[in-house]
Amino acid sequence: MARNSPIEWTHHTFNPWWGCTKVSPACAHCYAEKWSRRVGLKLWGEEEPRRFFGDRHWHEPVIWNAEAARARVRRRVFCASMADVFEPREDLHPWRLRLWALIEKTPWLDWLLLTKRPEFIGDLVPWTGLWPENVWLGSTAENQLWLIRRVKQLARYPAVVRFISCEPLLASVDLTPILGLVDWVIAGGESGANARPSHPEWFRLLRDQCLASGVAFHFKQWGEWSPARESEGSSRRSLQLVSAGNSVLVVRRGKKLSGRQLDGRTWDDVPRRNSSAKR
Repeated sequence: MARNSPIEWTHHTFNPWWGCTKVSPACAHCYAEKWSRRVGLKLWGEEEPRRFFGDRHWHEPVIWNAEAARARVRRRVFCASMADVFEPREDLHPWRLRLWALIEKTPWLDWLLLTKRPEFIGDLVPWTGLWPENVWLGSTAENQLWLIRRVKQLARYPAVVRFISCEPLLASVDLTPILGLVDWVIAGGESGANARPSHPEWFRLLRDQCLASGVAFHFKQWGEWSPARESEGSSRRSLQLVSAGNSVLVVRRGKKLSGRQLDGRTWDDVPRRNSSAKR
């Protein structure tokens, strides 16, 4: 959990528990698993336990909500950066029930529920018909296959905001089949020692389609790899990527040095909450 989260598209993060099981290519180099191992915990896999927290941890969002209410400014909470709220495990059910109650208790917080398991949403949420107006529902879409599979599931639910996170972006993604079903696209490259590079044109395609269709676009980061500068040539730290006949040299310079500018600017769009369109 983190107040004032370093994640660019949220204000805070909250984890109802730690731990998960990998389900798709985006999970291959999971940063959350690496972090848990770094602090001496083995929490990934179907047979491994999950890490739970006490009352003090669960009270933090109540404090954030009170602060937001006093300031009359809504705050976004990413839930969960170290888990998946919709992982279908029996031992998680009591903690999910506590989470749903917490969401309803904190109306000044917009809860961003990002999952790789949207097929289980309907079985695990308590809401039918109208959903709380502070729930934003999202799913990871690292390539076209998972985009179509997961957005079809998201579209079944009347969240005030539906979004996709194309991070890590592992292939070119065409939004055409799902335009009108999502309000926000977050995109980013992979970071870490085993990071897979993303072709710059994949990000540009997402941005341009969002701009043309009125969907909010957020470019989170290049990740480990970013486009070579004019003065840079091939080296041991570079790769030539080709996509749709477009060849480009990318350089491994690390997340911090790669930055998050796309074509000379940052893209930090956030969608408007629009409950009437989905109810």
